[in-house]
Amino acid sequence: MNYSQQAERLAETYADAILRLSYTYLKNTQDAQDVCQTVFVKLLTEPRSFESPAHERAYILRMASNACKDILKSPWRQRTRPLEDGLQVPAPEAEDGSVLSAVNTLPPHYRAVIYLCYYEGYTAAEIGEILGVPTATVHTRLARGRTRLKEILGGMDYEQSV
Repeated sequence: MNYSQQAERLAETYADAILRLSYTYLKNTQDAQDVCQTVFVKLLTEPRSFESPAHERAYILRMASNACKDILKSPWRQRTRPLEDGLQVPAPEAEDGSVLSAVNTLPPHYRAVIYLCYYEGYTAAEIGEILGVPTATVHTRLARGRTRLKEILGGMDYEQSV
């Protein structure tokens, strides 16, 4: 049996079982699909022979189970949360007259550099890399954005060097 026939046989025979088992562990369809792919790649790159189809099935399901456990105990998985958890936290509301509400009234290209500089603490060079613009453009947008903020806030001096 050639490589593609073996891959097709494994997918037809075990894909559903691996996906169901992986989903019960991980509660995430994409992670379950990743486990399924990992198991198949390992089976195809490290071929084994089995006494019977039952032994093969048990081995493959054990591989899937172990792959799921590896994902669950990975440091990355332990430090992150699903995106849905973030939806439960309301975004901070800007009060009228606050600097944040004034920043939110700026045009997007000024608002982005002001936000990245003052709220996230990036340097002009880093902002340029993030936005894909030259550092000089970042400095220009910061200066113009600060000028507009000064007008919006009634002439108070919020000048600060980058």
